[in-house]
Amino acid sequence: MELGRLLPEFGKRGVSVIAYSSDTQERARLMAGKVDAPDLRMGYALPLQTARAWGLYISQSRGKTSIGIEEPPLFSEPGVFLVRPDGTLYYGAVQTMPFARPHFDELLGAIDFAVRQNYPARGEFTGHV
Repeated sequence: MELGRLLPEFGKRGVSVIAYSSDTQERARLMAGKVDAPDLRMGYALPLQTARAWGLYISQSRGKTSIGIEEPPLFSEPGVFLVRPDGTLYYGAVQTMPFARPHFDELLGAIDFAVRQNYPARGEFTGHV
């Protein structure tokens, strides 16, 4: 798994990585075994209301996943977020599908660029349009 392989690189940059899902503890354990990333911290039982508040899409089960794990009746689709130490969102990407996700090696390059250039977060305007 790309993310598991790149964990040391994120760590060198001071980035803590957590994979968090709406899965049950048992399902999260099954997934952890399938992705073979023993050093990846994994959270579970993210309430679907919280997932939606983060902008994640919610889907209904279609049976088994591509790696042979039964989907729960409702679950959140993937998202990748970079959250600053002060708790503010710096980067967010959400998908409606479990594929075409951001590549984590490219994300490392983006982090390097953002730090080097002191690049500000975008999408911060919350006023009336």
